[in-house]
Amino acid sequence: MKDILAPLKGLLKIEDLRKRLIFTAVMIAVIRFITHIPAPGINLAALKGLFDSSAFLSLLDVFSGGTLGNFSIMALGLNPYINASIIIQMLAMAIPKLEELQKEGDFGRQKINQYTRLLTVPLCFVQAIGLIILLNRQGLTTTQDPLRLASIVFTLSAGTGLMIWLGEQINDYGLGNGISLLIFVGIISRLPVTAMQLFTTFDQSKIIQFLAFAIASIGVIYAIIRTGEAVREVPIQSARRGLTSYSSVVSNHLPLRLNQAGVIPIIFAVSFMMIPGLLVQVLSGAKQPQLAQIANQINQALTPDSLPYNLLYFVLVVAFTYFYTAVVFNPEKIAKDLRQSGSFIPGIRPGPNTIEYLNFVLNRITIVGATFLGLVAIMPAIVSGITGFTSLAVGGTGILIVVSVVLEILKTVNSQLYMHHYEKFLD
Repeated sequence: MKDILAPLKGLLKIEDLRKRLIFTAVMIAVIRFITHIPAPGINLAALKGLFDSSAFLSLLDVFSGGTLGNFSIMALGLNPYINASIIIQMLAMAIPKLEELQKEGDFGRQKINQYTRLLTVPLCFVQAIGLIILLNRQGLTTTQDPLRLASIVFTLSAGTGLMIWLGEQINDYGLGNGISLLIFVGIISRLPVTAMQLFTTFDQSKIIQFLAFAIASIGVIYAIIRTGEAVREVPIQSARRGLTSYSSVVSNHLPLRLNQAGVIPIIFAVSFMMIPGLLVQVLSGAKQPQLAQIANQINQALTPDSLPYNLLYFVLVVAFTYFYTAVVFNPEKIAKDLRQSGSFIPGIRPGPNTIEYLNFVLNRITIVGATFLGLVAIMPAIVSGITGFTSLAVGGTGILIVVSVVLEILKTVNSQLYMHHYEKFLD
C-alpha cells in the first residue's frame, strides 16, 4: 500500500511534480471546455439521435475524446493524427531514410513527429470533408452554402491541430503521454453516462449476470496490470577489469517487456475498424440500389457484436502488436551495444547469434502479449453476450487504455521521485 501511495504523496510534496500536475489539470480543463463549443451549421438534436442509434458511431465518439457526439470544433478528435502515425510507421518500413531517422534517437524522433504533424494536416481536411458529406446526406447540416460548409471543414481541421498542440504541451510540461491522456479523459468523461444507462436498465432478475460482469471487469484490470508489468529477463554478463590484473564477471539482465507496444495496437486497430463503418455510412446514402445493398451486407456482417467483426478486430490487434514491437525494439542495435560494452548473453556468441536469439525470445513473448491484447479487445463482446449488458460493449478497450495511462503516469511520477531523491542525496 505504501508503494502505491508514494507517487500520490510525491505529487504534492515535490514542487516540480506539483507544477506538472497543475499544468496537466489546466490543459485537461481547457480541452474539456473546448469540446463543448459546437461547430456551426449542424443540427445537434438530430445528430445526437443518430449517435444513440449507432454502435459504430458511439465507438467513434469514444476515440474522438467525446467530441464528435456534440460535434464540437474538435469533432475530428485525434483520428487524423493516429492515422498519420500509422502511415508514417508503415512508410518507415519501405523508405530507408525514414528507417534511419527512427534509429537516430531524440533527433530522429523529433523529425518523425514533424512529418507526422505535416501529414495530419491533409488528413484533417480529407476526413472533415468526408464527415461533412456524410452529415449532409443524412440531412444533418443546416446550410447548403459551399462557403459555410468549407468554413466547417477549416474549423474542424483547426480544432484537431489545437488538440494535438495541447497534447504535446502535456508531453513537455505535464504528466504522461499527452495523446494517450486525451483519449483517457474522453473515456473517463463518458463513464457517468454509461453507468447511469446501466443502472436505469438494470433488472434485479439479472443480479448473477451483473456480479459476473463485475468480477470479470476486476479480473481484466488485474490481468492488464500484471501483463503490463511483466518482463522476460535475459541474463547478461560483463567482464570488468579492476585495479589489479584480475578481471571479474558482473552479472546483470536485459528486461524485455511482455507487451512492448503498450496501448498503441488497440488504438491503431480501432482506427482501421472504423473504415467499414464509414464505408457503410457513405454507401447507404447512394442512389444506386446495388451500392445500398452492399452497404447493408457489410453492416450486417460487421456489427460490433458479430463474430466476423470481433475476429477481424482480434487479428488487427495481434498484427499491430507485432508491427509496433518491431518498430520500438531493434535487436540489431541491442546486440551492437552489448558488444561495444563488452557484455554478452551466456552461451550465445556476440553478433548475428545474439540478434537471432533476441528475435527468438521477442517473438515468443510477443505472441503472448499480442494474444492477451486481442482477447481484452474482444472480451467485452463475449461478456456482454453472456450477461446481456450491451451498453458496455467497448468497455474492454476503454479499461485497457485507462489502466495503461494510469500505469504510465505512475511510472513517470516514480522516475521523477527517484531523480529528486538522487539529486537531494548528492546535495
